[in-house]
Amino acid sequence: MPFVDSHCHLDFPELVEDINAVLEQMRSNEVVSALCISVNLADLPQVLSLAAQHSNIYASVGVHPDYEGVEEPSTARLVELAQHPRVIAIGETGLDYFRLKGDLEWQRTRFRNHIRAACETAKPLVIHTRDAAEDTLRIMKEENAAKASGVMHCFTETWEVAEAALEMGFYISFSGIVTFKNAKQLKEVAQRVPLERILIETDAPYLAPVPHRGKLNQPAYVKHVAEEIARLRDISLDEVGQATTENFMRLFKLKKPEN
Repeated sequence: MPFVDSHCHLDFPELVEDINAVLEQMRSNEVVSALCISVNLADLPQVLSLAAQHSNIYASVGVHPDYEGVEEPSTARLVELAQHPRVIAIGETGLDYFRLKGDLEWQRTRFRNHIRAACETAKPLVIHTRDAAEDTLRIMKEENAAKASGVMHCFTETWEVAEAALEMGFYISFSGIVTFKNAKQLKEVAQRVPLERILIETDAPYLAPVPHRGKLNQPAYVKHVAEEIARLRDISLDEVGQATTENFMRLFKLKKPEN
């Protein structure tokens, strides 16, 4: 039963320094592919290098909303960078009103640039939203993000937010948070999202799922996310693995997972 980690940060120091062991753990746990997510342009070369060296690693291009004082990506710059053959997504992008306060119009402008680049390149968006669901959905609608489609990554919002994203053609990705005992609202969302629109992820090196909570996360652990979704929906692990892998391939326009 193949699994895909739809969102991780293999270029971060905690993982890249032991990348061969990380990849071996993926193989041992039937995790056939992973999408390594860009968070700023300065570190993009490392993301692209990993994807170029390993056939089962893909890359995105984007600048995370938490990153202030970095090279600001214009739509044209994102479009240019997305031409790399291993780039399959635009992001991670979105809005985060949790960590940063004050006038965050620059975040909203950055988000719009990413959506426009996704529409121009026909590559899906990877969207991060935290304490900003209303503005996130509003900008998605204003910029016609439905044209590009994409995924609401590390989803922690209400069913109403999920439903609005689903209506725009987006997928919902669940991380290790869904395995946490106190994540009752999120567990309910995981039961309601159509199986054909679910992705699974680790967001490694962060948010390790139970039974590894509090430890360094890695793509191999995405299997635990799949196990929890199978339990919540009362279906087999095989069914979750097959569906989420097929969903990943369909969304990101891939022919098959690469071993």
